[in-house]
Amino acid sequence: MTAETAIDLIRNTLMIVLTIAVPLLLAGMMIGLVVSLFQSVTSIQDQTLTFVPKIIIIVVVAVILMPWMIELLTAFTREMLSLF
Repeated sequence: MTAETAIDLIRNTLMIVLTIAVPLLLAGMMIGLVVSLFQSVTSIQDQTLTFVPKIIIIVVVAVILMPWMIELLTAFTREMLSLF
């Protein structure tokens, strides 16, 4: 294995990780923004109020995107196994 091949493998792995993580992180960020706006408007300053909606939304988004994530990871795994 050459250095270029190793760098390509690492780059591809990081891109797959980012591709899978970004939708979940964006969903968490968006619901965090909505909850923060709600807290500002209603003057409710409970620190735990943001955790439950974030967890619920991230789980829902993960379940909805699960087939796509599995397909992406399966294709990546096949590609990695074909190199060996």
